[in-house]
Amino acid sequence: MSTTAVEARYPFSAVVGMDDLRLALLLNAVSPQVGGVLVRGEKGTAKSTMVRALAGLLPAIGVVAGCRFACDPAAPDPQCPDGPHDASSADERPTSLVELPVGVSEDRIVGSLDLERALAEGVKAYEPGLLAAAHRGVLYIDEVNLLHDHLVDLLLDAAAMGRSYVEREGVSVRHAARFLLVGTMNPEEGELRPQLLDRFGLTVEIAATREPEQRAEVVRRRLGYDADPEGFAVRWQDEERVLAQRIVAARELLPQVVLGDAALRQITAVCAAFEVDGLRADIVMARTAVALAAWAGRTQVLAEDVRVAAQLALPHRRRRNPFDAPGLDEEKLDETLQRFAGEDPETDPEGDPDGDGPDDPGPDNGGGGGGGHDAPSGPEAESSAPESPVEATPDSAADQPQQPAPGAPAPREAAPVPADQPYRTRLFKVPGTGQGVQGRRSRAETDGGHTIRAARPSGALQRLHLAATLQAAAPHQLARGRSGRALVLRRDDFRQQVREGREGNLVLFVVDASGSMAARQRMSAVKGAVLSLLMDAYQRRDKIGMISFRGSSAELLLPPTSSVEAGAARLELLPTGGRTPLAAGLLRAHETLRVERLRDPLRRPLVVLVTDGRATGTRSALDEARRAAGLLAASGAAGVVVDCESGPVRLGLAGELAGHLAAPAVRLDELRADTMTALVQTMTMQKKAA
Repeated sequence: MSTTAVEARYPFSAVVGMDDLRLALLLNAVSPQVGGVLVRGEKGTAKSTMVRALAGLLPAIGVVAGCRFACDPAAPDPQCPDGPHDASSADERPTSLVELPVGVSEDRIVGSLDLERALAEGVKAYEPGLLAAAHRGVLYIDEVNLLHDHLVDLLLDAAAMGRSYVEREGVSVRHAARFLLVGTMNPEEGELRPQLLDRFGLTVEIAATREPEQRAEVVRRRLGYDADPEGFAVRWQDEERVLAQRIVAARELLPQVVLGDAALRQITAVCAAFEVDGLRADIVMARTAVALAAWAGRTQVLAEDVRVAAQLALPHRRRRNPFDAPGLDEEKLDETLQRFAGEDPETDPEGDPDGDGPDDPGPDNGGGGGGGHDAPSGPEAESSAPESPVEATPDSAADQPQQPAPGAPAPREAAPVPADQPYRTRLFKVPGTGQGVQGRRSRAETDGGHTIRAARPSGALQRLHLAATLQAAAPHQLARGRSGRALVLRRDDFRQQVREGREGNLVLFVVDASGSMAARQRMSAVKGAVLSLLMDAYQRRDKIGMISFRGSSAELLLPPTSSVEAGAARLELLPTGGRTPLAAGLLRAHETLRVERLRDPLRRPLVVLVTDGRATGTRSALDEARRAAGLLAASGAAGVVVDCESGPVRLGLAGELAGHLAAPAVRLDELRADTMTALVQTMTMQKKAA
């Protein structure tokens, strides 16, 4: 890496605000054992800029000359594939920054092993991956929530153990992989699973400032950097040098920091009070508090260190429902700290006698005490909210709002209808075997799961099917002049495993929000059912979309996304009332799926139609709905109809519509998982019958 490239980075000290993120990154630079940082926030908030700038602050490292795995000359890795090393030959290089692309493969992360050469020639040909390149540096994952879960798990395992393993058909490669892990994500695009969230040491919620002066300063500095990157960096080099020296000093002080019994008691009390699972939170909080003390130049952990550590380490670990926003109850935190406050047997004379907390963690812009975690809500709360709910009217009423009588007060808008409590729903699957991304809903050929057959590799050999390979090679051994006990293998003999697992689907909710649904006080139950299905989609790694129809048209409330939280927010504000344009809702679903197939052709859809089956607006509304249902069925989309009709007299229109959709129908009160397990297979059965 050239010196010019380092100097051309945007200076870490020049970033305006973002005190919590600044502090979290610096604490990990001081003590990588903290476990990395997950940065949650809206786009355009300098997340990537700060991570790249941090790498420029870190001191250069010594490496064994010629080692592809950046072994430390002072303590070479005894298992290094390039070893054994001559520690006398050493080089120095800047700390590496490795950026992980969203579409990365497992082989690119851990490295690729040439199985053909390993089996046929006995040569262990290993090409290091990104984990090896990130060793003793920074590994940055932008949009970490868009990576496949098994890849995120693999990365976090390596970060926790400090070592990468490649195990394939008896061939094993191991190497050190210790790095500062930073992941960024936009919560609108989907959340990480709780078990993956827990593996990140710290988390920070960020949002762009709403202060005009601060925003102006951000723009001013950015324009100055774009006009002259090197000149801009020179103007901040003194601040950068001071910050880099402070990181080195804190690293040297870190082993001397004492975590007293009182501080440890506060840490464990806070973790217990917030009901976090396991003990990882306690350990991370302890490491963070120690790093805070070292960063402040102290050798004693104070109560304020514990408080800041809790604000950084606990928000993503506390037990909560999938749709709850992360965060901590500040009053509860302060109350717990005060209840378990106590003096340590010894107090460092260099400590803070007034208990004012750690020093300002950075020059000029500071590094903040990490107390500003009450970030403004995301853009989903203000940009795409549906229209305000209106009074529910029966289907026969006109779509136009009624005018109040002269002198009468204007009618008040109806409050949003609350949803009933969610519950565990029946499982609905898409028939057949897909090839979509790994999930937990429908059958699919995936990288995980159990082996169902063998096939010729279409590209590089990935998962060797040893028995099938030997079976393919056996008949040709005499013709190939086999000698002794060695087996002669050729490229044509190799077979790889085809595995069957589960995939995530696109669950498209088409919700009837007309007057017939609201007039009988059914919307609470309907919203509770849809919320339950949303939670099921969250747990099964599905994408979701939402369409509502009412009045004279259908509206795409939520384009297909991985953010079920956004779906829950749209559902809460769902307006009701007016006629029932059922055909419009089905046609909108057909068009939405058509566009989504172009973007994501391997992800199979499941349409969940929530309706009582009525269609109003024109005399032929019911016939139009049936034709639209047939069109949707002909497109190959699997579906299920949730029949919301209630009362002693039922018309059975939803069940009839399900026949046109080639989909099963289930009544609203039969949706719970304890009723029975459902399978969307009507289309398959009809095709077999035909």
